[in-house]
Amino acid sequence: MLFYPFYPALMLAVESQNVIDMRLWKIATCAVHAGKETQLMVSEKIDAAVEASTMLMGGKTTGEVIDFYRKQVAANATRLT
Repeated sequence: MLFYPFYPALMLAVESQNVIDMRLWKIATCAVHAGKETQLMVSEKIDAAVEASTMLMGGKTTGEVIDFYRKQVAANATRLT
């Protein structure tokens, strides 16, 4: 497929930006506790980076890693809505 993994990577960037926007909006309006949300955000990023590096060392493709990150972002979008 010609556009793989470029299109999924582009979609990951767009979806991530939407989650960042939702997260900052929730923090700014005090809909969530800022300290807890930022702690959760950092721990999620560290866990996802470890998992992604493990996937790459295990022979997974970059497309599979992008799909993994998109699932993580989708879970955050669902939680924040």
